[in-house]
Amino acid sequence: MTTFEQIDTHLKMLSLHQMREIYRNEAENAAKTKLSYQEFLLRLLEQQVVSKIDRSINRSIQLACFPIIKRLEEFDFSYQPQIDEKLIRELSTLNFLDEPKNILLLGPPGVGKTHLAIAIGIKGCQARKRVRFYTAEQLTQDLAASEISGNLQKILVSLSRIDLLIIDELGYLELSKKTATLFFQLISKRYEQGSVIITSNKPFEEWGQIFQDDVVAAAILDRLLHHCHTFFIQGKSYRMKQIFKN
Repeated sequence: MTTFEQIDTHLKMLSLHQMREIYRNEAENAAKTKLSYQEFLLRLLEQQVVSKIDRSINRSIQLACFPIIKRLEEFDFSYQPQIDEKLIRELSTLNFLDEPKNILLLGPPGVGKTHLAIAIGIKGCQARKRVRFYTAEQLTQDLAASEISGNLQKILVSLSRIDLLIIDELGYLELSKKTATLFFQLISKRYEQGSVIITSNKPFEEWGQIFQDDVVAAAILDRLLHHCHTFFIQGKSYRMKQIFKN
């Protein structure tokens, strides 16, 4: 067995796949440029680390269950000039997770609420934070199912440990009083423990209709707004922009 074959076998056994792919070319380049052994090894290790980080980020994005990938760099702030772009970009540094603070994005359909929520979530994954995306309907269905199966506390504890919980489309469907109570339990569990991003097409004064109970709605808002950045987006629809563009 040649030296290269032995190296290849060892790298395979150690699961150093990136180094296995590049070490021959790097060895040739090192010989040509007269790199020291230490410099050659450092180059290999750097490539392996970059590869591992990329895989870790991709895995975090998969686990977050985003319905689509949206990045902040793609958001057209000129189309929604009333949004505080500076604040959004500051929030994308994720400092709000340390406090922790919430983000509420309110406005009619198509104005970019979900795009911004996902884009900040992607930033969280890139920073290797634990992120989870739900629609409000999916989340409340999961909570209701877990209560029936006797696993409610287990899922509440699990969701409380996530660094960033994103709840999309709150208000598109009214909740039953039972699911509204379960939603309240989740928000209470995360209160001052972890950040939540919520998008909604309903203003706060209509949240009593969403939860079928003004008292429950007030209790949820009280906890969400205590430490919160709120954005009221009343601009034009991006979807209509695309329709007219086409």
